[in-house]
Amino acid sequence: MATGSTRVVLAALAGNTLIAITKFVAAGFTGSSAMLSEGIHSLVDTGNQGLLLFGMRRARRPADEAHPFGYGAELYFWAFVVAILIFAVGSGVSIYEGILKLHDPHPIQQAWITFLVLALAMIFEGAAWWVAYRAFDASRGRRSFVRALRESKDPAIFTVLLEDTGAMLGLLAAFIGIGLAEITGDPRFDGIASIVIGLILAGAAIVLAIETKSLLVGESAAPEVRDGIRGIVQADPAVAGINELLTLHFGPDDVLVNLSLDFATGLTSDEVEAAVSRLERALKAGQPSVRRVFVEAQSRPGHQASTADSEPASS
Repeated sequence: MATGSTRVVLAALAGNTLIAITKFVAAGFTGSSAMLSEGIHSLVDTGNQGLLLFGMRRARRPADEAHPFGYGAELYFWAFVVAILIFAVGSGVSIYEGILKLHDPHPIQQAWITFLVLALAMIFEGAAWWVAYRAFDASRGRRSFVRALRESKDPAIFTVLLEDTGAMLGLLAAFIGIGLAEITGDPRFDGIASIVIGLILAGAAIVLAIETKSLLVGESAAPEVRDGIRGIVQADPAVAGINELLTLHFGPDDVLVNLSLDFATGLTSDEVEAAVSRLERALKAGQPSVRRVFVEAQSRPGHQASTADSEPASS
């Protein structure tokens, strides 16, 4: 697994552990619902980073007879579990705590403690967010932020980025809610802030679930990787044309390539075998994420006929 991904998760784990402890202590002193929700939020994030590290370690296991393509996709599973936890625990408990505060409003004690903790949390969360953003930005090239997020194959990075973005928005909501509660003397604003934090967490969890679900189902390599593969294959003099190019991610840096190629007329079987070996070496050298290459030698008419035969008959 990429060293950058591990560094991002470890930075978030360290920051959230310290922040969670601080928030719970502050919630105990002040009785703030929003602060308690923030403590739960940070605690869930801490557990999530632990799950991501566990998933990254499990994904590094080598291929075996039971899993011939390796265990890289296990990281996608644990990232999906993280999304469920954020939604069920972080969001659910925050909204529930906010509703309780609305039904039984009570003033915040020593509000200055909450503001101090929130300010420190913003600094720590901001630092962790910046580490995650730099790692994400380095891999997105010229793509827009949204497009890069949709096409990212490394859940370790985009999970932490989404979590920390939600955390920053949650801190802002807590700041505003507690501030309004102090200014107006109405503690219900504290409960409203807790509900808003829960909704922010729910939004982040839904986006994360959608992205990781797509990876679990199976995503192709990014367009630039596919274009690079086509360029390498078409440059080989033994190849007359590409019938079909299929790619599949088994992990952030583990791409399977399946090619149906129309080789030049008149090549011997030895020359075709040499071309296949040459292409495999060139693809792995030119595209570091490519780990496995399967090549099928087939004429274009033959490929079209087999494709037509495999299509389901219309009813």
